[in-house]
Amino acid sequence: MLRSLYSAVSGMKAHQTKLDVIGNNIANVNTYGFKSSRARFQDVFYQTLQSAAGGDNNKGGTNASQVGYGTKVAGIDLNMGRSSLQSTGSSKDVAITGEGFFQVMDADGNIFYTRAGKLQVDAASGSLTDANGYTVLGVSGNPLGKAASS
Repeated sequence: MLRSLYSAVSGMKAHQTKLDVIGNNIANVNTYGFKSSRARFQDVFYQTLQSAAGGDNNKGGTNASQVGYGTKVAGIDLNMGRSSLQSTGSSKDVAITGEGFFQVMDADGNIFYTRAGKLQVDAASGSLTDANGYTVLGVSGNPLGKAASS
């Protein structure tokens, strides 16, 4: 009886995680550059109650008898597929149609990667920035609009 309860509880916990992932997807449906996720599941493990036996000239073999212990979340995957493009009316909004990311840098020098293309020009520095105020970096890792030696 304890095995059946563990199996049921593990399934409910895994399903709760799936609902959390779906809720996060719904909450971020209008977030620029958001990538939806999905939960993957796997069996926990099986206990073998009876081993398999080979057949002989008189009868066929028997399969192993196993009892499963439930399921667990194997991982949460990002959906990196392209969503539909939509015109925003802003000349600085861009989108990536293939693979790749925008490389951005915060004020502390930390580098991040994003696919959110809602960009603007920072009035103080003249640099191209994303919605978080991070500086968009060029191909060589330098802020766009600046000389490679700066």
